Amino acid sequence: MGALQIKQLMFLGRGPFSFTIPAGNCLTISGPSGVGKTLLLRAIADLEPHEGMVLLDDRESQSMPAPCWRHQVALLPAESQWWHDTVGEHFPVFDSGLLAELGFNLDVMDWLIARLSSGEKQRLALLRLLSHQPEALLLDEPTANLDPDKGRQVEKLIHNYQKQKQAAVLWVTHNPNLPPRVADCHFNLREDGTLIQG
Repeated sequence: MGALQIKQLMFLGRGPFSFTIPAGNCLTISGPSGVGKTLLLRAIADLEPHEGMVLLDDRESQSMPAPCWRHQVALLPAESQWWHDTVGEHFPVFDSGLLAELGFNLDVMDWLIARLSSGEKQRLALLRLLSHQPEALLLDEPTANLDPDKGRQVEKLIHNYQKQKQAAVLWVTHNPNLPPRVADCHFNLREDGTLIQG
C-alpha cells in the first residue's frame, strides 16, 4: 500500500489543494456544509473534472482507466447505492469475521435491501468497499447515521484495516469529537476555500 498525494488539485473553482497522507495514516477534514468536502473526495476519486495531480505512491490517477483507479482509491459516499434485491448479491466475497465486528450474522446476506435501515446500509456499504481490498479509502461521513456504539465499531474496523493494509485514509466528518480519536492529521476546509491544519 502507499501514500496518497494530492498536488495542486483544483475543481469547480476550488483549490488548489496540496497534501499527502502517508501509508497507514488517517487525515480528517471538517468544515461547514457546502464548502466542497464531498466534491474534494469525488475529485480525488476521479469522479469530478479537475486539474492537478492525484498519486498513489508514484501511480498517477490519469495514467490508468478511472474504474481501475477507483478500485484502488475507493470512495464510500454518504449515501450508498444498491442495485440488487438482496445484500448477498452485492458481495462476491465477504469476511464473516468483519460482519461480526459490525454486529451482523451470516443471515444478513439473505436480507432484502428494502428492509435495511440507513445505518445498516452505511455499515454494509463499508464492508462491501473493504471486500475489494483498496489501497486508499475516501470516507464521506461513514458514522453519521450510527449510534455511538456502532460508530465506535466502524471506527475500530477502519483503523484496523488502515494499519493492517497500510492504507491511506481521508475521512470527512462533521463530528468534532472524531478527529482526536481517529486522525493522524486534521484539516479544516473553510468557506474561503482554504485548508487549514489543526
